[in-house]
Amino acid sequence: MKKRRDIFQAIADPTRRAIIMLLAAQSMTAGSIAQEFNAARPTISKHIQILTECELVESRKEGREIHYQIKAEKMDEVDAWIQKFRKIWETRFNQLDEVLLKMKKSRK
Repeated sequence: MKKRRDIFQAIADPTRRAIIMLLAAQSMTAGSIAQEFNAARPTISKHIQILTECELVESRKEGREIHYQIKAEKMDEVDAWIQKFRKIWETRFNQLDEVLLKMKKSRK
């Protein structure tokens, strides 16, 4: 049984993030994706395999070609994790705004 790949490990790689960005715009074949990179097609195929294993990308066969497309709903897992930090950042920025406003008022 294959170990499920971690979505965060998958998006940690800049090439895989770039592939996700490409597929966010349109579905593409592995060959079309590979043309966008300065890497061998087997290398890009491995990246696509990893993205497929963690269910960020899915494939569908059209004639003799396999088209890959993003599964945007899987990005919800990433968004939920980031959302926790977004709340912390917003609180800190609001606190910083208050401090800066007090500093500005004290200078007048």
